[in-house]
Amino acid sequence: MSSDSTAATVIGKVFLVGAGPGDPGLITVRGAECLAQADLVLYDGLVNPLLLRLTRGICERTARARQTDVAIVAQADINARLIHEAKAGRTVVRLKGGDPYIFGRGSEEAAALREAGILFEVIPGVTAATGAGEYAGFSFTHREISSSVAFVTGHEDPSRKETRLNYRALAAFPGTLVFYMGLGRLKEICENLQVAGMAKSVPAAVVCHVSLPSQKVVEGTLETLPALAAAQNLKPPSLIVIGECVKQRAQLSWFENLPLFGVSIGVTRPEEQAEDVAQRIVRKGGEPVMMPMIEVGPVNQHHQTEIARVVRQLGRFHWLVFTSVNGVAEFFRHLRDAKLDTRCLGNAKIAAIGPSTAERLQDFGISADVVPPEYRAESLAKAMEKQVRGKTVLWVRASRGRDVLPRMLTDVGALFAQLVVYENRDVETLSPDVECRLKSGTLDWIGLSSPSIARHFAKLLKTSGITPNDLKTRIATISPVTSAAARESGLTVAQEATVYTWDGILQAIERARS
Repeated sequence: MSSDSTAATVIGKVFLVGAGPGDPGLITVRGAECLAQADLVLYDGLVNPLLLRLTRGICERTARARQTDVAIVAQADINARLIHEAKAGRTVVRLKGGDPYIFGRGSEEAAALREAGILFEVIPGVTAATGAGEYAGFSFTHREISSSVAFVTGHEDPSRKETRLNYRALAAFPGTLVFYMGLGRLKEICENLQVAGMAKSVPAAVVCHVSLPSQKVVEGTLETLPALAAAQNLKPPSLIVIGECVKQRAQLSWFENLPLFGVSIGVTRPEEQAEDVAQRIVRKGGEPVMMPMIEVGPVNQHHQTEIARVVRQLGRFHWLVFTSVNGVAEFFRHLRDAKLDTRCLGNAKIAAIGPSTAERLQDFGISADVVPPEYRAESLAKAMEKQVRGKTVLWVRASRGRDVLPRMLTDVGALFAQLVVYENRDVETLSPDVECRLKSGTLDWIGLSSPSIARHFAKLLKTSGITPNDLKTRIATISPVTSAAARESGLTVAQEATVYTWDGILQAIERARS
């Protein structure tokens, strides 16, 4: 048998992965491993899209319920797709909100895979009820309150004429009741429990959008909850919690007290640099909205030739200056391509514009000799000026940048050279989602982290037909220089960082909320 025919018989594997209730940090380690090795990810409508950053595979959304602009995909079609892709030799992740089996249809998918002879693995996830309780401030079991908890579906098979739920047994249940998918039947559920004997004064709550910045909790009693929830115009996904544990919320609630809870923030960094900022926003309870203004790419052939020449002569430089994490990564990539390492730097001293750049240098075993107190070119030049007179200085940089460093250091007698190791290219348009949110005012803040990003954002606004006066989104900048560029472009700056990093931008937004 030929190698081609042997390869054609290779059958892939399907991983049924629980994505958790919403917060991307709640994916399991094993779930993240599966995403990293996937060729194809079929994810359902409740999955946080931020999780898709963990995979390089093709990602396709499925939806089992009617949603705007998203077609319903029948369960049988999903099963067939999983089988087809695995038979084609692909590694497939079926990414499901919460846990694959608890009120999901993962077991149906597993049964179909087994019948088709497809290898599969099930990766449990944090189910929505667990997330709802602990992110909203309810401990479903407590030695002084409840020794048991029951998970109940609030959305039964619509083809059944009679309910399978025994409301008399549920009303007598000695613990906490948690109903999944019951928002549309909230009034009916509460009334049925009262008719079956549960006291109307029993505490009850609805939790929507569990563990997300849009999480909302409405508290009441079995009698009052339906009217209270209706007045708040709640939207699914949601859970209904019934029991004495609801009273704990005043003491145990923590998620909604995070400093950026409920705040959406546009992250304008290049995709390659956005992950750490997104994680910081999520950990503070906010929603990161990716809207890169520039793309980072390889240099052209002219610069490639210059890099090949200069890296062979690095020993002649007294100083190397790095002004971005991308510059560090690309510089050392070019060294590797030339089969060189840090030994070729000789006794050169190293300057970094800020702590993020210095930390990236540490990844390559390099400790920066100079990091200025203010993380901008003017401060870096001042920190170096007494040490570089008559010295050769190499600035490792992007294809675009301010001329502050060469001007200030040349003025004090440095022999200045520049090496372009990567290119910055402007993003041509705003994404449809970001444009829609800017026009509707549903994006709270945008962080602008450089003068060029500020100017380009203003340009993209104009292209999208949005004037600065129409912009309801507030702007936070990383530095006075960036603020000046934003204002020159017609933008209004609401907050300015006092520490010139993305952490400083987030701190400025926090100050505006306090």
